Amino acid sequence: MSAKDKFHDAVKNALVKDGWTITADPLQIKLGDIDAYIDLGAEKLLTAEKNGEKIAVEIKSFLGASNIYEFYLAFGQFLNYREALHKQEPERILFLAVPDNVHETFFKNEFILEMVGKFELKLLTYNIETEEIVKWIK
Repeated sequence: MSAKDKFHDAVKNALVKDGWTITADPLQIKLGDIDAYIDLGAEKLLTAEKNGEKIAVEIKSFLGASNIYEFYLAFGQFLNYREALHKQEPERILFLAVPDNVHETFFKNEFILEMVGKFELKLLTYNIETEEIVKWIK
């Protein structure tokens, strides 16, 4: 199992504050015969009349020397996890969690915006200090 991201607990606390129930920490999935782990699985009851919404969240801190390198790693991991999750739990939506300050700077780059749109990355931005979800980008 991989190590938890530096901001794992901040995102977990933010999801709980936002009304989510953490159902897996981490969420195990299979990549063929390889075990992989998405940082968090969560569920939220939307209304009494609807089924619960299920998500999985891969948390990234973008603390490395190069944001583009961090993006390459996160992007590849996200695409692989999303495909595996689609086969195993198709009702669960995968989100990539990134710090709000990284989203407001690096994720505004034209190329990054194009990749996010083209490959339909679902993002959630979080504030590290307040441990709150800032934005859901579906």
